[in-house]
Amino acid sequence: MRILTLALIFLWCSPGFSLGSKPYLTLEMAEKMADACENIAKESNWRPVNIAIYDDGANLKLFRRQDNSFLHSIEIAHLKAKTSAGLPMSSRALGDLAYQDPKRPHGIEQVSGLVVFAGGLPIMTQSNTHIGGIGVSGATADQDEECAKTAIDAVSDLLK
Repeated sequence: MRILTLALIFLWCSPGFSLGSKPYLTLEMAEKMADACENIAKESNWRPVNIAIYDDGANLKLFRRQDNSFLHSIEIAHLKAKTSAGLPMSSRALGDLAYQDPKRPHGIEQVSGLVVFAGGLPIMTQSNTHIGGIGVSGATADQDEECAKTAIDAVSDLLK
């Protein structure tokens, strides 16, 4: 048994050995995304925003708060990002799903921690692998979503 364990450790550490790997969100990607989002918010003269970026395991990768952004928007940005990190859909699309038929509520809007309005987007690779979510809050909901979209577009070359 000990020899088998040592052999597996040797293989695991050997160059070129792989059990297959999944794309993942890097800190470099998150920083580039936050930079792009901050730039469009400043250039467009929007209210200052909070930017939260999570990986697909709901682990915070990066958070930024622009000067004078709303205090409560911090938590909203986190919730938007976690919503889209946990489900491969935008927080807006989740809201559309929740409220599509007022006579038959979906119920998802009652799940604690999910946001059902614009500003959270999933981070997807070009091969449609879900690697995280970004949430922006502080400007209008549409501007928050545009900021998040600009952020994802800024790393499109890295989402292969």
